[in-house]
Amino acid sequence: MPVKLQGKIAVITGGNSGIGRATAKRFVAEGATVFITGRRQEDLDATLKAIGGDITAVRGDVARLEDLDDLFEVVRRRAGRIDVLFANAGGGEFAPLGQITEAHFDSIFATNVKGVLFTVQKALPLMRAGGSVIITGSTAASTGVPAFSVYAASKAALRAFARNWILDLKGTGIRVNVLAPGATSTPGWHGLAPSQEVQRKMIQAVESTTPLGRLGDPDEVAAAALFLASEDSSFVNGIELFVDGGSAQI
Repeated sequence: MPVKLQGKIAVITGGNSGIGRATAKRFVAEGATVFITGRRQEDLDATLKAIGGDITAVRGDVARLEDLDDLFEVVRRRAGRIDVLFANAGGGEFAPLGQITEAHFDSIFATNVKGVLFTVQKALPLMRAGGSVIITGSTAASTGVPAFSVYAASKAALRAFARNWILDLKGTGIRVNVLAPGATSTPGWHGLAPSQEVQRKMIQAVESTTPLGRLGDPDEVAAAALFLASEDSSFVNGIELFVDGGSAQI
């Protein structure tokens, strides 16, 4: 059976856990040479050991432009180009209106908005015609979630980026699409809960408001990322692809 990313060079930010890690594993299995980045060296090491194959880890924080420069210099020296860029690194925490601090806002927007913007911009000189840029959005950008407004706004900004960037990149052959997961069973999602009791209530809420009645699995989101990365989506540009069990569609 032919693989879908044979000979492709892929870069995945936030590739050390959750959706990024699952996608790195799938991309390697599909023949890609993969570069991942993340802030925690121990998680990067564990990911390399778990996946094996043609994968390189570069420790860094996407909110730090010098770290992005280091990442893409490694990619330039070792691979010389990028075929697939998965701007996946992101995060959030709860804070209701009235309790939002400047630090809360700055932290989320630095990673989710500034980090994505400069990840894509700094990768462009290495990207080839026909390349695919995938941005991890969220159903939170389309639906209301209590105490989650800053995170939701940061993800809505990414949808706006994609709509405008496909115009900026017209004529280059580079596609830009948003991958919008619903609640997915990742360390980051479970880590939003300050206690097991809150986590239990979060899971119950997802099960009751999602037509498929459960959390998503990172591998299911990775399968959608593979579609957007491969030639299967060669005429797909500027979309928001929901992988949410139907939660944002009702």
